[in-house]
Order: sequence, then structure tokens, then C-alpha cells
Amino acid sequence: MTVKKFCMYLLAAMLLLTAGCGGTDQPKNERAEKGEIVISVGKYMVGEGFDPTMGWGFWGPDPFHSALMGRDEKNQLVKELATDVQRSADGLKYTFTIRSDAKFSDGQPLTAEDVVFTYETAKKAGSVVDLTIMESVRALSPTQVEFTLSKPWSVFLDTAAALGIVPKHAYKEGYATAPVGSGPWKVVSFQKEQQVVMEPNEYYYGEKPKLKKVTVLNLGDDAILAAAQSGQVDLVFTPTEYAGASVPNMKLVLMDSIDSFCVNMPQEPEHDENGMLVGNNVTSDPAIRTALNIGIDRKTIIENALGGFGKPTMNWAEDLPWANSDLKESDNRVDEAVKILEAAGWKDTDGDGIREKNGVKAEFVINGRANDLQRYNTAVALAQNAKKLGINIIAKSTPWSEARKIARNIPTVWAFGDYTPQMFYNYYHSSQVGVNVIHNPAIYRNPTVDAHIDRALAAVTDEEMLKEFRAAQWDGVTGPKADVPYLWIATVQVPYFVNDQLDLGRMRVGERGQGMGILITLDQWQWKK
Repeated sequence: MTVKKFCMYLLAAMLLLTAGCGGTDQPKNERAEKGEIVISVGKYMVGEGFDPTMGWGFWGPDPFHSALMGRDEKNQLVKELATDVQRSADGLKYTFTIRSDAKFSDGQPLTAEDVVFTYETAKKAGSVVDLTIMESVRALSPTQVEFTLSKPWSVFLDTAAALGIVPKHAYKEGYATAPVGSGPWKVVSFQKEQQVVMEPNEYYYGEKPKLKKVTVLNLGDDAILAAAQSGQVDLVFTPTEYAGASVPNMKLVLMDSIDSFCVNMPQEPEHDENGMLVGNNVTSDPAIRTALNIGIDRKTIIENALGGFGKPTMNWAEDLPWANSDLKESDNRVDEAVKILEAAGWKDTDGDGIREKNGVKAEFVINGRANDLQRYNTAVALAQNAKKLGINIIAKSTPWSEARKIARNIPTVWAFGDYTPQMFYNYYHSSQVGVNVIHNPAIYRNPTVDAHIDRALAAVTDEEMLKEFRAAQWDGVTGPKADVPYLWIATVQVPYFVNDQLDLGRMRVGERGQGMGILITLDQWQWKK
């Protein structure tokens, strides 16, 4: 055993013995009697802290803060802090009336001034919540707030569901480690990258959580299975390679997610742009992209990379209301894919199993995220599957900070999963090429698609917005279905070991959130009687 692994085991053991008041080595029925649970849902829940203005809650549920808007069991937008929303006829003003009974976990009332403070702070910080179109925000009264936009932005209500409100009176340096929110839970104690202990917020305006205390541990992959088998945790996010293990008094539960894995396929040949290589000489050929799209066997890739925990997809997750189901078609059409490659001039002239065209091998690298084994495994399984087409893919494990910077040159495995159709704008609109390192890494430019997206964002009705976003994906003539800027692989299912006696209520299709997604219904969890 390496020193690093020994330290990980030692840390895990110490955490399990010290988490929460009274420790976690007590029998599970004792925790049940107290209404407490101990869980592990990935490292991000116990990472840097919980500040919404810095991006917390954007990629997973936020148990501590409420937002103006929320989502129901079908992931449809609903009012949360807002009791009424008015949109002006030109789409430039949104006026929210907020509930008068909302309070922060310190007992202080939540008012329109807190909303103004939150949005101005987030915009100044350059949060991942995109507020570039917000021209101004002002409080009209203690319970009314008005937003003025620089242009019509039909997805603004999605933005209002992505940003939790922080208290103006209590926001200060270090807020992330001791948040004061208006959500159903409050932070009792937090040890960065180790554990967080939460209890119900007694001032929460909605239905109170059923549990009395939740301790969340950060367990390394090496410690997860041991913790589950010893009964030290009541729910644990598990790597797929452990999911087949036998765990006493626990069952395997799968959470469907809106996260889909795909690989960006740069549409332009390799060239220099401001001193950086962008484009790819292989993926820029439509024949390569089309052949991969119809020729690979997604079901086999999912079995090999994700332990079978996923559903084949050729688009965004089907559970997103703006996804276009017309992009579905059968795959593993090897003979058809080979004919497309042959007709385009990609032939194996030297018998090495790799096609070539004009001296260029049908060979390219795909980066898998180094700290996300599922994404790297997907790259490996895709590489194995593509060999039958004569396409040689080299899978590499690369730090995310590096992979995303060079993605316009070296394809990488992405996990696309967000409720807002603004994601489609970010990754498919030509104006987003080069805006930052993650927007439109496929270098996709299609004027018709741009026009559909522009009309969707300018729409003043939800019906028109959804119609145009779906048309942007495929309008019967053109779009990503034909161009294949992204090679979609799987919509991911997330495995957890769960105590047989723990009732998770009605599960929802959530964000993967590196394991946090299941917490979307945490306030419903309870021990069975």
C-alpha cells in the first residue's frame, strides 16, 4: 500500500469516527431513532464552500439557499421565492413579487434588497450564472424587485432558478464556509474537503425536512466500499466498478440524470489562432463525424465505460423539455458508416487497420477528465469501439484545467447537463466560438441554427421559445443532426448504495453533480417506520 493510500484510509477512518455529535460508529438503528443520517455524495458537496454568487448550486442542488424560481418534479419552472412574475411586452423587464414570510436561517427577513444585492454581487464576481444581459436590478418595495435587461432574453427565468439569494446583512468574507440561507437546511459545521453537518432551518417557509441531522463526508474512492459494508454510512455515491458488490443491509439505487456525455468534434481544420492551435484535421471532415455517429455501438460503450449505468443518446437528455427527440436514430450501422468513409476517400491503404486520406491518418486524441473516471472510461470505450470503422482514437487522462483550454484542438469528453436551454446557445451559437474556453468547443457555425437560437432567445412566450430551440437542433433540413458538432454517447445514471430502511421519497431526474444530484429531494428523506 502506498503512503498516499494509507493516508486516505486513515483520514476516512478518522472522519467516520468523528463525524457529527456522538460519532458515526453507532448502530444504524440508533441513528434512525435520532432521525440522523451519514452520507457521502462526492467531494463537491464538501469542497470550497457554499456561496451562490461564486457559482455554488449551479451544477447541483443547493439545500441552503432559495432562488426566485425553482423546479417541480418534472423539472418544469415554478415559482419559489416569487409569488408572481410579470414580463413586459418587449421582454426587457421582469418584475418579481416575493413572498413576505421568507426568512434567513438567522431569523432575519428576506427582502427585495437581498435579491438586488445577490444579483449585483454575482454579476460583479463574474459567476458562472450568466448575468451579462442584466442591465440593472432595483427594489420597488420590500417585496418587489425589477430587472431590466439589455435585450430580450427568454431564458431569464431559468437564470432566476439558478441563483440562490444571500443575505445583504450577513454576507462577508468567508461567507462560503458559514452560509446564511433561506432554504430548508442550514450549515451547522463545515470542515473544508472533509465534512459538512446540516440541520433543518427552523425559519424555512416551506414544509420542514423530515430528518433532524445530515452529516456529509468526503470519502475517497478507496474508502467508499468499506464504509458502506461496515454500515458507517446510510447512503453513498459509488463508482460504477463497485456497484456490483454485495453490501449488507443496503440496496443499489439508480438516479436518472439530465447529464449526457459527449465529445466535441472541432469543425475546422487545424490552424493557428492568436498563438493557439485550434481545429482538427480529422474531425473537421463531415464523413468522420457522420460515420462515428451512426457506426459506434453506444450500448456497448456504456457497458464497458459506465457499467451499464446509462442510456444511449444522440442529443441532450430527453427529460429536458427543450430537447428535440427527432435526433434519435439507430447506431451500430457499421456497413453504412464504412461506405460513407470509403466514398469520402478514407481508405486503409497500408493494411494497418487505420484509414487515411491525402496522407492524413484517421487518428486523433480524445481527452478524458483526469478527476472524473467515468469520462475517461468513456473515451477509452469509444476508442475501442471505433476501431471497427478504421478510426484510431487515442484516449488520454488529462487535468480538466488543461483539457478545456485545448478542447478546440483536442476533443474532450463533456458532461452536458443543465435545465436551461441557454446551454444550447453557449455550445452551438457561432457568436460563442472563442468567448471562453468552454463555449462552443466544436467551433460550430451554422447560420440557420444561429437564426433559430436568436429567435428563441428573443421570444416573449415560452411556446415560441421551445419551438425555436427544438428547431435549432433539427428543423427538418439542417442542424446538429446532420453536422454532428458533438458525438453524443450516453445519458448517465448515477448509482448509490442506500440503507434498506432509508426512504428517499419520490426520486427525480436530477443533475449528476458529481454525486450531489440525489440531494434534490433531501427534505423528503426519512427513516421507515
